[in-house]
Amino acid sequence: MERFRILIADDNPQGLELLEAYLDELDAEVRTASDGEEALRVIREWKPDLILLDIMMPRISGFEVCKQVRANPELREVAVLMITALDQPSDVERGVEAGTDDFLTKPINKTELLLRVRSMLKGRQYKRELDRALAYFSEVERAGRPPSS
Repeated sequence: MERFRILIADDNPQGLELLEAYLDELDAEVRTASDGEEALRVIREWKPDLILLDIMMPRISGFEVCKQVRANPELREVAVLMITALDQPSDVERGVEAGTDDFLTKPINKTELLLRVRSMLKGRQYKRELDRALAYFSEVERAGRPPSS
């Protein structure tokens, strides 16, 4: 089974380092981006399974990154977990409107982070398995018989 890909996008070097250390115990490939523009470039090229996305970043905010991911049909299914120090209901509302799947508030609790990340990756794994099963059944239907293994 292929490893999950996780992108951490945060303009704070200590925040990036901390999140990378927290995710170290997962069997996942982790990359980082230090601003919204770099995050979008990595997302388009690498197509991660999950993005841990800081909201307040230079050049392009996390809100805008999320909107652009959701607007791209090739990336629409990428899970997005917004990480923020913002705690206003309007910020949560903006995140939901941008298309985030979930939120975590800074300071990050390692246990809560890992719980949410594992849950989101489990959802991605189920989607992969469903897609494979649907492709198999589609092939069976087209051929009128089971495909060879």
